[in-house]
Amino acid sequence: MKFLLYLKRGSILLAVFALLLIFVLFVTTRGPHRGTSIDITFPEPGKWGQVNQLEVGVGVRDITPKIELYDSWVDVDADGTFDPDIDQYEDRNGNGTFDLIWLAGFGNKRAAQGINDPLWARAIAFKNNEAIIVLVSIDSIGITHERYLDIRERLKEQVPQITHVSFAATHTHNAPDTIGLWSYKEFIGRKFDADYVRYVQDQVIESVLESISQLVPAKTILAEAEVPMENFSHDSRPPIVVDRKLPVAWFKNKKTGETIGTLSSWGMHPEGFGSKFPQISSDFVHYYREAMENGLSGEGGFKGFGGKAVYFTGPVGGLMTQLNINILDRFGQSNGPDSKSQAQGENLAILAAKALNESQKNGVEDMSFQGIAFSAKTIYIPIGWPLKVAVALGLVHPGMYGLPFKTEVKSEINAIRIGDFEIITSPGEVFPEIVDGGIESPEGADIITEPVEVPPLRSQMQGVINMNFNLGMDEIGYIIPISQWDREPPYTYSYTEAPYGEIYVGDSAASPKIHRESLHLLERLHKTLRSVETNR
Repeated sequence: MKFLLYLKRGSILLAVFALLLIFVLFVTTRGPHRGTSIDITFPEPGKWGQVNQLEVGVGVRDITPKIELYDSWVDVDADGTFDPDIDQYEDRNGNGTFDLIWLAGFGNKRAAQGINDPLWARAIAFKNNEAIIVLVSIDSIGITHERYLDIRERLKEQVPQITHVSFAATHTHNAPDTIGLWSYKEFIGRKFDADYVRYVQDQVIESVLESISQLVPAKTILAEAEVPMENFSHDSRPPIVVDRKLPVAWFKNKKTGETIGTLSSWGMHPEGFGSKFPQISSDFVHYYREAMENGLSGEGGFKGFGGKAVYFTGPVGGLMTQLNINILDRFGQSNGPDSKSQAQGENLAILAAKALNESQKNGVEDMSFQGIAFSAKTIYIPIGWPLKVAVALGLVHPGMYGLPFKTEVKSEINAIRIGDFEIITSPGEVFPEIVDGGIESPEGADIITEPVEVPPLRSQMQGVINMNFNLGMDEIGYIIPISQWDREPPYTYSYTEAPYGEIYVGDSAASPKIHRESLHLLERLHKTLRSVETNR
């Protein structure tokens, strides 16, 4: 009888535990903004408002963490990481634990010890044909979709006249963790700083509000520089395909001639300082923006454009990095980890400035078309192990969809037209061969197929210049061509172990879906553009 009683009690406990587990998973897998989605093209074909002179405005806000609010620490063993059993920290608030700024992008336990340069949210607003579109670049490792939706909802309440706002992170590896993967520990015992994320969201909203308040009629000069691979890029994963395009736009106040700002995009990881650099920084992006605004003196220098430089990260999957190369600066000096970021940023600015100045010299003073349009769509991206565990527990990118047969996360793609130039956003780090071509089907790949993500995205864009914003509206990891997917032996390109990249998104079907949806959005954008051109 006692055995049966114990068995009954055990069965009840197991049933209660199972119900509790189901309830917890139901809560954690729901995620915020579950009923929020977007599927829109604006203006709809044939419904364009009056196309006047384009108006442009820029707003910036400092998002550098207030370092005095955190503990300081000493790296006793000089290994670049914080170990509470070895290293020393000052418990400033007396709570008995270490409250540090956890830097994202390399390993866990990287804690900041100071500020090399400030981090920014930089918004650029465009107004025409009864619409306002705002693009926001954020100095962050990446921000997941649900947090961007938080900002959108708040902006909709405060500024309902905004037609669309699109966000992207620069992917700097020396900013605080805004995802939750690098905060001392990945999951159990992690010290994720949600207050900092809320601070960033607040500052992003302020940058958007400022950009709208600064809108003025603008003249635009467009240019595109060719970026050589030598001294600029290292592709750490075959096939060797790098981003060689630096599209750039220069906006000037039509009345005064003064610069409002510049907008540009190029594909390179901002990680030149390396994993042991303990300072907060936007890496080479900082030096690029400073040079574009203020100019450079001496060898290879140029007069600054003034205004504010807004920079977006282009295709960086693959992996585009400076880690394994030195970079010659404009004085011919070789620069390693301590100074290569400055050399790269200034070298890039020299290319952009030359291209813009040549366009101006050739009499290109404004765009022939001034209208603005966009097409945006919520998509559901398949994910695999181990990301699906973090998503299921609500720790990273909360919100699981497609259950019980699929595991997908909600994300978004935007196709945007500003006058004569176009933008396509990618919700992660896309391989350059998906954007510009060069996909291969190497021996040893897990999935035997001809290249699927064709034609290349940029070849289907119709602007005078065409930009691809990586980490746009999300960060889901590397977007890898399915024919190059490689988690299981034998490995491609003579690798002796699985190459770096697949572990993040974890599902080979992600890339074809993102590529397919990107082409679809470009088609919708071009359809509405054709409708206004018919009436011009």
